[in-house]
Amino acid sequence: MTKFSDLNISESTQKSLQRMGFEEATPIQEGTITFGMEGRDVIGQAQTGTGKTAAFGIPIIEKIDMNDPSVQALIIAPTRELAIQVSEEIYKIGYGKRARVLTVYGGQEIGRQIRALRNNPQIVVGTPGRILDHINRRTLKLNNVQTLVLDEADEMLNMGFIEDINTILENVPAERQTLLFSATMPGPIRKIAETFMKDPEIVKIKSKEMTVENIEQFFVKSQESEKFDILTRLLNVHQPELAIVFGRTKRRVDELSHALSIRGYLAEGIHGDLTQAKRMSVLRQFKDNKIDVLVATDVAARGLDISGVTHVYNFDIPQDPESYVHRIGRTGRAGKSGVAVTFVTPREMSYLRVVEETTKKRMTPLQPPTSDEALIGQQRLAMEQLTEIVEKNQLGDYKQMASEMLEKFEAHDLVAAALKSLTKEPDDTPVKITEERPLPSRKTQSRDRGGYKGSRGGGRSFGGGRGYGGNRRSGNREGGGRRERSSKPRNDR
Repeated sequence: MTKFSDLNISESTQKSLQRMGFEEATPIQEGTITFGMEGRDVIGQAQTGTGKTAAFGIPIIEKIDMNDPSVQALIIAPTRELAIQVSEEIYKIGYGKRARVLTVYGGQEIGRQIRALRNNPQIVVGTPGRILDHINRRTLKLNNVQTLVLDEADEMLNMGFIEDINTILENVPAERQTLLFSATMPGPIRKIAETFMKDPEIVKIKSKEMTVENIEQFFVKSQESEKFDILTRLLNVHQPELAIVFGRTKRRVDELSHALSIRGYLAEGIHGDLTQAKRMSVLRQFKDNKIDVLVATDVAARGLDISGVTHVYNFDIPQDPESYVHRIGRTGRAGKSGVAVTFVTPREMSYLRVVEETTKKRMTPLQPPTSDEALIGQQRLAMEQLTEIVEKNQLGDYKQMASEMLEKFEAHDLVAAALKSLTKEPDDTPVKITEERPLPSRKTQSRDRGGYKGSRGGGRSFGGGRGYGGNRRSGNREGGGRRERSSKPRNDR
């Protein structure tokens, strides 16, 4: 793998990338950054979740002239959620240079955006309809744009934005660099490339294997408020050796890791705001089995070299299917089997459908275990621990004490007491988990929002001995806010 330090990137940008936890470039980044910094036009054919934002964000930040107050880069994205996500990541990449980034999209008060445009942003990210609106109002001046990015061009075509895009392209200087990203290359997208791009370099990344066959995939349909208690019961029944719990935001990760610790699990959180030293410390503890539950955002988990993960829990379903594949691919490695459980609220069921269509595999509905089943899981673990102690036969002086106790008590009662002392009984200590807004509905296609249809429900009784084994260790042991109209699902596109 190529490191960012090998790509002739400025020191300030490298420091920003290190702060974000990025060390190695993905294939789309390696190809695009090299051509992008040379000023070449690029067609990047890659799926969502391959690191496209940094692929075009890094060349943009490298070229920004901080002494020029005009808009120097324009990025067009199909949905408001993606536009917000892209602007957040570019802001982080440009942190060292203090580049000014603004997002404009439908659904937000236009007067507020007009005032923000007067503050001279150097990079504007937006949806086609709202960008065109600002062009027509002459509140967005594009005469100094040097770099234009079309992100997820095929999605914009599907949403009926092609005419808007052509109009925007006609309002941007002809002497500019154009970067176009699309998972597929239908005719109208090829025509845009032929009309508006100059000898583009093509960086084509094969879609990665969409699922791993030896991972059992389940989903739990539950209300947001029920998720945490269900998660703890699943941990008690599954008894994972090593587990990763994925949360959508930094705040979510902080709250989950703290709540799990309160309930007696060896858990730590990891996200983009942690220092590199803290991040490495948490990973080292996880690899050394000093903690057995790692709670992470997608950004933090990207590029992690972790083996031995037996279970992945998606506390929040990711917005795009490739992110799901990336998450569950943390388990089931090296020929071993793995288990992935995804929590889905009733309003997010359509996202589950999209994941299944992408992976070509149906997830099995899972009925959450009851408190009694969770207790049985812990009792079984206590039996395993007691059996292991007996088999090691390192009991020494304890045998004399056992003989004394057997004179007073029945053997059956003594074994029961030993098991009870080893059993981590389910804990209902109150914890604080802030409810997150559901992902935007995919049921309708609006001008600034993508749409997919489909919903499902149902459930299969838990139990049944599906082989969730493992040796759990228990013991006593580390926020992102919410943007307007954004569920902020990922930061690493």
